[in-house]
Parts: sequence; structure tokens; C-alpha cells
Amino acid sequence: MASPNKILIVDDDEDILSTFYEFFNSLGYEVKTAGDGLAALKLLKDKSNFFDCLITDLVMPNISGVGLISIVKKECPHLKIIAMTGYGDQPGALASEAKADFVFFKPVELFKIENKVFELINQKNDKQ
Repeated sequence: MASPNKILIVDDDEDILSTFYEFFNSLGYEVKTAGDGLAALKLLKDKSNFFDCLITDLVMPNISGVGLISIVKKECPHLKIIAMTGYGDQPGALASEAKADFVFFKPVELFKIENKVFELINQKNDKQ
């Protein structure tokens, strides 16, 4: 049996983190969460090839989502990244510039994100 896909969810909003955690966990994903970019980088450094997908908010304290995406793309180029923002076009444009694989604008439907996660992970697996 295939091991579950592993995702890291980063957001400074506790409600969003717990909602996403419950949702993806219920679908069989192995989920870790971080409250900001700094915490996410610590998790990624511990297990650099551990995650299949990163879902990150863009506007956060410490290290922004855009900063996080830039660092992760250099250090873990295999990792698929989905960015989310509730702050209009500017952060979204920055996320695209930082090479996020996809950008969602909040509020976003969980099933839409899950469909994109599934698509990105399987796209990656097809190329191996």
C-alpha cells in the first residue's frame, strides 16, 4: 500500500490551521502545521524531503509566505507549493514571482485546494 501524501500547512490563523488539518487528515493525508514561515522552515530542515506539498498563507509574521516560497524553492525544488492570500492581487503576484505552483485567493473552498494538491503531487510522481 502506498504511503500517504505528506503536506505542510502554514498560516498564522489558528482556525485556518485546525480546519485544514482536520480536512486533509480526514482524507488520509499526513499533515503537519506551522504558525509562520520560521516554524515551517524548521520543520522542512528536519526532514527536507519529507513533504510532498506545502500550502502557505502569504501574509504572516517573521518570514512571509513569499519569503518562505523563495527559500523553499531553492532548498527543496521538488516540493509543490500552493499559496493562499486574502490581501488582493499584490501578494498573489509576489507568490507567482516567487514560483509558487498555484495561488488561491481567500476565502477558498477546501475541496478546490485538495484537488490542486492531488493534481500537483500526482504530476510530480508521473515525472519520476
